[in-house]
Amino acid sequence: MIFLTNEHVQAVLDMPSCLETMEEAYRELNEQRAGYRPRIDFYVPQEPHYYRWGTMEGASRKLGVFAIRMKSDMLAWERQGEFQTEDKYCIRRGTYCGLIFLLSVKNGEPLALMNDGYLQHMRVGACAGLGAKYLSRKDSKVLGMLGSGGMARTYATAISLVRPIERMRVFSPTRENRIRYAEEMTAKLGVEIEPVDSPQKAVQGADIVAMTTDSLVPVIKGEWLEPGMHVTNVRSNEAGQDVFARADVMARLGSSTFVFENPPPNTFGGSDGMFGYFAGTEEEKKKVPRAPLREIDNANIGTVPDIMSSRWAGRTGDRQITFLNNQGTQGLQFAAVGGKAYELAKAKGLGHPLPLEWFVQNIRD
Repeated sequence: MIFLTNEHVQAVLDMPSCLETMEEAYRELNEQRAGYRPRIDFYVPQEPHYYRWGTMEGASRKLGVFAIRMKSDMLAWERQGEFQTEDKYCIRRGTYCGLIFLLSVKNGEPLALMNDGYLQHMRVGACAGLGAKYLSRKDSKVLGMLGSGGMARTYATAISLVRPIERMRVFSPTRENRIRYAEEMTAKLGVEIEPVDSPQKAVQGADIVAMTTDSLVPVIKGEWLEPGMHVTNVRSNEAGQDVFARADVMARLGSSTFVFENPPPNTFGGSDGMFGYFAGTEEEKKKVPRAPLREIDNANIGTVPDIMSSRWAGRTGDRQITFLNNQGTQGLQFAAVGGKAYELAKAKGLGHPLPLEWFVQNIRD
């Protein structure tokens, strides 16, 4: 039993191995040898902010692991000009609590606890990269980036590995952030990156558009989209109905939330649009910004694994506009990428040892 910090994971896990691991996990899913549970949240009002606990689970038989990812967040909903954002923290702004608990499916043994921060950004970026591989035009060279945080970095890295990206434009509401991003990622990727002062300037002329924001309201408009574009998101809130109406092909990774005709008492779709329980009154529940159910939540939409297995064609023409809802299969992603990180770290002797007796007992439940 070991504890892996973000630094341990970063030392062994790069984007090429993330892309390879996730693609293999989706092949395993198609073979019915892997599985996942969609995310479930639990909200507890604590004015002025709200507490949210979130979990998601998955298993890979090839790697022999099961994983549960756990998040403990305080939520603050704020306005940034025309945008409404969701800030998250644990204890104080700038600190976070997210853990992955990895176990063996062969004998039930606890294998590792690990910080989820670095791995979280990598697994989401890798899935955006796979979406671009299977849904964007093969000659896509221009990337429009909305956002300048950790996800914007892994999205650009992954997409640049699957498509011949030559130029990027990046928009972030804070001028200093988009300039810093452009300088850093130009040095990392070796492509020309221009910081721009509006989201429309980032979108226009792009072959691939990536939304990597914490916005609770749409950040692009359907009228900005051009034939042949591929668009991807990180939150269901980032695009509105006008964008979906312009898309010729809509895809997802897999089921991202529970859909109930008769939901349990005091449950709802929270600010991320994910299924959540709520420990509070109806009035308190109304204060949570809601992500409306949209076409991208439709369970009948095709998936990236469907394209990989030839069950669905996805893009069939270079002038089609494609949209990937980069959500779903989260539990499997943590099992696959977490399992790979554990495997690589063990091989290098990395990790803080934890006494196994802390995690097993001789009293039957």
